[in-house]
Amino acid sequence: MMAATDNSKTTRLKFMTYNMHGFHQGFPVISDLIADDRPDVMMLQEHWLTPANLSLFDKYFTDYFSFGISAMQKSVEEGMLRGHPFGGVITLVNNSLRGLTRTLHCDDRYTIVKVANCLFINVYLPCVGTADRLLICDDILQHITTWCEGYDDCQYVMAGDFNVNLDNDTDSVAAAVNLFARNFSLVRADRLFPIGKRSTCVNLALNHESQIDYILVSHTAELESFNVLDPDINFSDHLPLTASIICSTSDEKRTAQKPTMPTQKYLRWDHADIDSYYYYTGLSLHPLLTALDQMSSYSDTLELRNNIDSIYDSVVAILQSGAKLHVPECHKNFF
Repeated sequence: MMAATDNSKTTRLKFMTYNMHGFHQGFPVISDLIADDRPDVMMLQEHWLTPANLSLFDKYFTDYFSFGISAMQKSVEEGMLRGHPFGGVITLVNNSLRGLTRTLHCDDRYTIVKVANCLFINVYLPCVGTADRLLICDDILQHITTWCEGYDDCQYVMAGDFNVNLDNDTDSVAAAVNLFARNFSLVRADRLFPIGKRSTCVNLALNHESQIDYILVSHTAELESFNVLDPDINFSDHLPLTASIICSTSDEKRTAQKPTMPTQKYLRWDHADIDSYYYYTGLSLHPLLTALDQMSSYSDTLELRNNIDSIYDSVVAILQSGAKLHVPECHKNFF
């Protein structure tokens, strides 16, 4: 849980990043971490859930509110699911931090959440062999750049599955990530806290280990700890990374400055795929009806308020992602 430091205007946040390799494979690790250490922020990748099943996070991790979307939206829209589930990033924040948290943006491969004066950037970059891998990575980093520039008074924590060894000087994706890190003065937690075991992805069947999961923080940040855990029960081929950081809360009463986007864009509903938009939003919003029905039984006012906020954030995220998928954009004064 969040812990106050000697300075009343700062707080200590414990956070972690973990590639679940599927919700059910990663569930035991998340449950044990919550029971043992109660992290304040959990940045998770590859939950593999469809839009209709994202509510599992709220169902099983009731002390947290979630922010993220499914990577399987298009597959669901195309009909019966076939093959292996894939992708998806989501960030869980402890309910006690609701007043210090602003959910800013979520996409298939990254989410951005502001807690106190810290921007938590949860990323899942494409793996080797993905078509247009470098272009996808460049696009993700450019969008994150825009948000970071809009919140330039914040500290940054960028963590997740980068799917590349950042020490590989010959890899173009590693070069792009390292350039981004230099531009925003980010340093790797594993270099600030050198540990014996650095591998973060371990495949025993193939006898293969690699370091592709990272935590990067602002060079001015007060990072207090970092570790790569090796849980006794872990059905994912990734290991969770944990850390703690000191954040300032002194500016939380002022209105956060929204990022200045390079170009103002407008949705062209006259050219939208309305049928697909209705299908996607209807399917994604349906699980929220169950959550709304359950709220009638709540007697705790704080719990009721937190759940209303969570549902509101989910509705906004679903509408935004639906528009991004099915409604084209145009620049201002474009004809």
